[in-house]
Amino acid sequence: MDARRKAFLAGAAAGAVTMTIVFGGRAVIAGGQAQAAKYPVKVVLENDRVRVRDVTFPPGVMDTGLHTHEFPHVGVILTAGSLTFSEPGKPTQTTRFETGSVGYREAHVTHQVANPGKAPMRVIEVELK
Repeated sequence: MDARRKAFLAGAAAGAVTMTIVFGGRAVIAGGQAQAAKYPVKVVLENDRVRVRDVTFPPGVMDTGLHTHEFPHVGVILTAGSLTFSEPGKPTQTTRFETGSVGYREAHVTHQVANPGKAPMRVIEVELK
């Protein structure tokens, strides 16, 4: 196993940074209806155990739309920036991420995400099926 993969797996295990991205190239609304993602999402690998997505949050996108994640997932930040997370019934939280930051989020989280910055933010998301 190469060093980059080992570093990724170690970071995924740590999973301490709050992170989230939308589900499977589509945003799933709490009521179960789906809508197309409002930003670039590309599935780069999928099998029966994982789905890996390359997601870019354009600058100034005010939100992804309210959606629910079906699977737990690990996010790996490729470009530094901030994301704003809004969950029903909770205060809005803006978190600054550095390149290489890694975070974990459980399944069934309902929220919306925004990039308040002036530059795109790119993230690799690994969903665990």
